[in-house]
Amino acid sequence: MGNFDFASLIHKDRESRTHQHFSGTLLDYLAIVKENPKVAMLAHQRMQELLATPGVEIVKTEENSRLKRIYGNETLRRYKFFENDFFGIDKSIMKIMRYFHSAAMKGEEARQVLYLVGPVGAGKSSLMEALKKALEMSPPVYVIKDCPMREEPLHLIPKHLRSQFEKVLGVKIEGDLCPVCRYRLKNEYHGEFERMPVAVSEFSVRSRKGVGVVPPVDPNNQDTSVLSGSVDISKMDMYAEDDPRVLALNGAFNVGNRGIVEFIEVFKNDVEYLHTMITATQEKSIPSPGKGSMIYFDGIILAHSNEAEWNKFKSDHTNEAILDRIVKVEVPYCLELDEEVKIYRKMLKNSAFDAHIAPHTIEVASMFAIMSRLTPTTKVEPLTKLRIYNGEEIVEKGSTKKVDITELREEAHREGMSGISTRFIMKAIDTALSESEHNCINPIAVLDTLVRAVKEMVIAEDEKKRYLGLLQDTIKKEYNRLLEKEVTRAFIHGYQEQAESLFNNYLDHSEAFVNSAKIKDQNTGEELEPDVAFLQSIEEQIGITGTAALGFRQDVTSYMFSLLRNNGTINYRSYEPLKEAIEKKLTASVKELSRVVTKARVRDKEQDGKYDAMVAEMNRSGYCDHCCNVILKYAANNLWRD
Repeated sequence: MGNFDFASLIHKDRESRTHQHFSGTLLDYLAIVKENPKVAMLAHQRMQELLATPGVEIVKTEENSRLKRIYGNETLRRYKFFENDFFGIDKSIMKIMRYFHSAAMKGEEARQVLYLVGPVGAGKSSLMEALKKALEMSPPVYVIKDCPMREEPLHLIPKHLRSQFEKVLGVKIEGDLCPVCRYRLKNEYHGEFERMPVAVSEFSVRSRKGVGVVPPVDPNNQDTSVLSGSVDISKMDMYAEDDPRVLALNGAFNVGNRGIVEFIEVFKNDVEYLHTMITATQEKSIPSPGKGSMIYFDGIILAHSNEAEWNKFKSDHTNEAILDRIVKVEVPYCLELDEEVKIYRKMLKNSAFDAHIAPHTIEVASMFAIMSRLTPTTKVEPLTKLRIYNGEEIVEKGSTKKVDITELREEAHREGMSGISTRFIMKAIDTALSESEHNCINPIAVLDTLVRAVKEMVIAEDEKKRYLGLLQDTIKKEYNRLLEKEVTRAFIHGYQEQAESLFNNYLDHSEAFVNSAKIKDQNTGEELEPDVAFLQSIEEQIGITGTAALGFRQDVTSYMFSLLRNNGTINYRSYEPLKEAIEKKLTASVKELSRVVTKARVRDKEQDGKYDAMVAEMNRSGYCDHCCNVILKYAANNLWRD
């Protein structure tokens, strides 16, 4: 990097931007439009192209078993523009893209506000920032030089000539000149519109070019000049009151013409303040300051707020005119564990933290976030519901019936619109990272930080109790289960093979038992009775004993046959209750060994060798020496107590 040629980098960039310095007249611009009619696109069409051009992946859910379990037979469209920044809100993004597609076709949506509603930290503002970023990355637009509205040069063509120009150019000319350009055309160019100068202008949030932002305004001090500009009092003594030269067209709608006008926390404003929205959407025009005529407006109006403000605004029937001009898109919290994990990994990647993060750390934090957002149900446990929503195949215990996600969704219509925000979780992870003495964090540290953070929350006591219950009971138990399995796996060489072997043996003996048949010994060829004691040793791991065992064996056998008929994959994970039993059986078989090795203060040579082999296996799984030491001490004290 020492000899890096900065001069050539600067020169190359300058060369690539030469088109941004175009200068010509309307006649020059007409030649450009004839060559490429797309340069005269309206705002919604430009945005739709910017978002769709990187590519769209059409996902047929019937070809992806996980997505089919989550979305049924829907066809998902995943837009590459959003893929690296937004996770778990595919449906919201699809609705946003439907809005832009319809608006680009000049459907009714072209005259409506795109309004995002959702809980704090769900990604509304980030989606808005992404749209503004897309606009800033777009090629510059051609504008009438020095026009305060940066308007389309085709507005210069008189209405009686437009149909002829439209045929030649292949473009529909919409809109009219702003008062300032109309005055200049008449007085400076004597109506010779073809001589009016045309320039190019980029989009920039910082420079207020094509992006207008309206923050919530104090109701006692609302001034519509923020929206549509004002009359410049300093020029009133030079020009008449109705002279366009006194106009200062610098409001959000003036600035956002041909681009975006964003209303932040839109319903915090008085309703009278929002009436400019009605004309800007329905009539595509905004009021001129003072006594001037209406001004043509071509722009995307974006708005967002939280659900409480939306419900309050919606409940007032006098707001119907504005409500009728809104396309509402809900942006809920992510409810898929795998996608939630991606959110925190992305945020950590964008931060300056370079600490080691032990396996399962982000996962346990994500579990808490998602369980807090899921509506409790009598049908399944919170953890089971989380796994169903993550697209995992879950079978009801004592049955071959799969749990249906649709039933769970139908009883919880507002799911994802409340709960713990991504910001809350990220702050807890940041706190754990900041407090770490060894530049390493683990699930235990993050769970402790989350418990402290929840105790400090100002929320209803029953909700706080539920959150603490999730952290200190449900998630802790699940983490203990994962850790026990992981430590066990570190002890057992070929965990997967042993699990599959137990599974295949169980299937053979279970099928023989159900069908009152015998089993052929593979080595001797001898026909043997099914090993009931072996079957019981597996079943008792999940509390199935006595008469219930026969029903369980029948369920397992019939489920496996149904899987075979449907060309499903059969392995030890196929049937959830049996998977759990096999894993518990394996864990139990090495529990004593694990306890001796992890708890022994003084280990003999053989134990030392086993301990070192286990640590090496855990290192391979992503643990550093420090977190491995912490985790094993925790395992010794919490998993295998005497």
